[in-house]
Amino acid sequence: MSHLLDELISVTGFALLALAGVAWLAARPHARGPRRWLAGVVLFYCAASIRAVPWILSRPLVSGFHHFSGSDVTPDMTMIVVLGSGSFTVHGAEERMGVFDVSGAARVLEAAYIYRLIGSPWILSSGGTSGGFMTHPSALTMRNGLVQLGVPVERILLEASSQTTRDEAVLIAPMLRAMHVTRIVLVTSDLHMRRSIGTFRAVGLDPVPAIAENPMKNQSRLKSFIPTPEGLEFTSGVVHEYVGLMYYAARGWLRF
Repeated sequence: MSHLLDELISVTGFALLALAGVAWLAARPHARGPRRWLAGVVLFYCAASIRAVPWILSRPLVSGFHHFSGSDVTPDMTMIVVLGSGSFTVHGAEERMGVFDVSGAARVLEAAYIYRLIGSPWILSSGGTSGGFMTHPSALTMRNGLVQLGVPVERILLEASSQTTRDEAVLIAPMLRAMHVTRIVLVTSDLHMRRSIGTFRAVGLDPVPAIAENPMKNQSRLKSFIPTPEGLEFTSGVVHEYVGLMYYAARGWLRF
């Protein structure tokens, strides 16, 4: 259901809802209903496209988390787990390569920073494929990025089968137990962290949260108060997380 909402809260969703209103208006040109529909669609998407609106709505999701620092390091931290984000597979004439989205790049940068801060722990790169333009597992794309940032490939483990955050927790937990890892640092985006922490705790782990830098933090203040595609994408991410939290809670997949 969250993926359906993601599609609706997008430029494509706006176009489809607006076309539905135009068709309704053409069928009933003197009715008030289609005019109210179109006005509502425009007002909703204008509000959803203003970054300040989802920023306010996201505060309950991100409150209580902070960026990882030297004061968070403890001697028993022996592994960093970086959760997968969206990536794209670019196909050439003979080869293909995975490319990050901005959220995935931010997670890789954070994981590399923590790797140097802790002192060369293991890194577990997680995330499978989701079909469409993503046929290269996110875990592999992130591993390549980590290597580019100076992390030795022999210090990186892969979990490349998961499709969801729940999958990641279920698949990673036995890997950590087999290696006798008791304390991990969990790297993901700020919006995704609350659901991720709850999901990993539900499978018996208690990770230390490390939120990746928000890719939009350097956006100009003016852009925070005018409609932009990035604002609409932010709204979609916020809605996705709230729906995800409700769904996971209903399934008993969360523990706080």
